[in-house]
Amino acid sequence: AMMQYDEKDNKARAAKTQITLVETLLGIADKKSTDEAFNNFKEKFENFKEIKEMPLPAQFTGVLREYQKAGYNWMHFLKEFSFGGCLADDMGLGKTAQVLCMLLHEKEQGNKMPSLIVVPTSLVFNWVNEIKKFAPSLEVYVHHGQERERGIMDIMNKKADLIITTYGTQRNDAEMFKETKFHYIVLDESQSIKNPLSKNSKSVFGLKSNHRLVLTGTPIENNTMELWSQFAFLNPGLLGNMEHFKRTFASRIESGKDKAKTDVLRGMLNPF
Repeated sequence: AMMQYDEKDNKARAAKTQITLVETLLGIADKKSTDEAFNNFKEKFENFKEIKEMPLPAQFTGVLREYQKAGYNWMHFLKEFSFGGCLADDMGLGKTAQVLCMLLHEKEQGNKMPSLIVVPTSLVFNWVNEIKKFAPSLEVYVHHGQERERGIMDIMNKKADLIITTYGTQRNDAEMFKETKFHYIVLDESQSIKNPLSKNSKSVFGLKSNHRLVLTGTPIENNTMELWSQFAFLNPGLLGNMEHFKRTFASRIESGKDKAKTDVLRGMLNPF
């Protein structure tokens, strides 16, 4: 139930992020066959020994503390394997600076695709100010308010590196945003999608991108459905479908009775 199974072809499909789960199943299977894409990915993953020190972008105008540099290096690891990740530092520890460092690196490496940053309304100006402070060479368009553009091509014509919008505006303009693919999508204060059935959540689930990050200063271990929702955005398929997850993990973990299930879930999510 954690994977898609095709009875006609007798094949199971797994998300890339389920690699450790797949390897466990292969280890206990009597008969097994895997395709070339999986074999190549498995080899790359197994040869990955450690998160490397990555150079900072030349035009970054801040200084990263050691733990922020570790976060920046980790984002490169996520990108290498097309994994989505949750940066869950406490409030005030400079998550925005780490993300801007990564986005600036991408621009300096020649990326021309815009990235989308979705934030609560109260944080729009905070992001604009942080960009001026740390990465002034990034071009920004704020998509919010009555004066905002009404067509995706009008937004693209602005040639912005970063498009900043709010959860409410993104929800209202969801059909328009679905028409294009972004390089990164970053959700700030990602507890805004804690309810997977809300309009906020459904509209961001429908977005397309190469890479995904969420930022939260709120611990998400206490509410397992909130955790499922954020990972459904970050790494679709990793935790299976919602009903299966509720049965297998949520009800048992939240009753506090099943430490083994908690450990399994922690192990699955740890790299992300």
